[in-house]
Amino acid sequence: MRQYMLLVAFLAIKMTSSGQNYHAIQGSSYAGSLGVGNNPASIVNTPFPWDINIFSFQVKGVTNAVTIHNYSLLSKPTTAKYGFNGGYYSRFAQANTNINLLNARISLNRQTAIAAGINIRSYTRAKTSPYNFIDTLNGVQDFFSLNNNRVLMNADVLSSSWLELFGTFSRTILDNERARLNAGITLKLSRGIAGGYGGLDDIRIEPVQTGENVSVLTSGSGHYAYSSNIDQWKNNNSTMQNIRGLIANAEGGISVDLGVEYLIKPGGTVAFGEDEGYFDYDWKIGLSLLDLGFNQYKYSKNSRVVSGIRDNMTGELLNQKFTGISGIESFNDSLASVVKNIGAIGGKFSVMNPTRLVVNVDRYLIDAFYVNADLSVNLSPLAGNKRLYTKEMNLLTVTPRWETRNLGFYLPIQYNTEKKFWIGAAFKAGPILFGLHNLAYLFAKNKIQNGGGYLAIVIRPGRHKETEKNKRNKGMRQYECP
Repeated sequence: MRQYMLLVAFLAIKMTSSGQNYHAIQGSSYAGSLGVGNNPASIVNTPFPWDINIFSFQVKGVTNAVTIHNYSLLSKPTTAKYGFNGGYYSRFAQANTNINLLNARISLNRQTAIAAGINIRSYTRAKTSPYNFIDTLNGVQDFFSLNNNRVLMNADVLSSSWLELFGTFSRTILDNERARLNAGITLKLSRGIAGGYGGLDDIRIEPVQTGENVSVLTSGSGHYAYSSNIDQWKNNNSTMQNIRGLIANAEGGISVDLGVEYLIKPGGTVAFGEDEGYFDYDWKIGLSLLDLGFNQYKYSKNSRVVSGIRDNMTGELLNQKFTGISGIESFNDSLASVVKNIGAIGGKFSVMNPTRLVVNVDRYLIDAFYVNADLSVNLSPLAGNKRLYTKEMNLLTVTPRWETRNLGFYLPIQYNTEKKFWIGAAFKAGPILFGLHNLAYLFAKNKIQNGGGYLAIVIRPGRHKETEKNKRNKGMRQYECP
């Protein structure tokens, strides 16, 4: 049965990826270079003259197709088991990963800040129509028997991974005794590390009228394509050699972020232009348009589009044809004996980045307590089904937090686009920020496939030339730029 797991997984799992997702510090004045991915205007209103994000990564995933049993973050991984979930329903999954390398921010003055850095990002999405599955299948014929005379079945998958170099400029454009308006722009130049997509359309399985438990594949079409630089991966090369090959043979892309932040100052506490309390606010309202752009890939010579099914394609016959496959070329040869029409795909393809509109509202409460609300609305699906696009998993996140310069405790509460409700947690201690998207997988032993986490190491100025701020930002310091 193991040789059919790839086929089942393709029909079973939807994978999607998303953006920065450091939910704990979204809207925070301490976010610095970590906040630029959520709103490029955010890098102005921070008390630090500079900060360097040496390294950070974030991963998040959700699925209803697979469950990992007998494992939590507090248990031994040796006891873990996985299984494909049974039943008749539509399968999905989502996941995202991003890595930040040497992101840096510096304030040129109180009204102007810049940032730059390198990121590696990956988005993947997939989905199936409803189909029936049980975990005791012995082959393709058993799968056929469970799904004959069903409605037409469909599936699609898409992935886009890239390396990007970004530069951000942000400036205060309005400042008076009542409010301040900051605006920012980020330009990102990228190289498509790996991209691919595929789909199955109008798959129909029908029983053979012979009195035996035999079903045949009677109709269907499909396509699968991936970037040509993946073909450069060689098993006898080192990992670094292969990664350099992926980047060297990648195509270019471009995208832009735009953002504004409107700060409502505390009433009657600080006169305009005074040093004390300059970064204080009662409300901070951010609006940003993120990842407006695309990445480009060159088709591999092994990409194919197929249609029509040859006669008498039973499950047992498909078992024989796809047993012992040793690579994509071997798979293409076997597939050519199953379908009536098969052709190569040439040229280049573009994948839209996860364009989205983000509204972020941050409210000061008392002492060092704040609450943040973040709403993310996907815009890339507006391009239509004829365009290839990625999309964001985030929908609504509310984060109460207690935060000073060196310490922070956060409780992000998320409701994502797959209607999953998570309660996460994070803490900050000096340069370290660590968070979990879903606390359930600390204790429950069947939730590890839904959630994720993040870790960031951010260096900020020391304590020289510091000035105490008012009680609101106790622990926050102000520094001369070196």
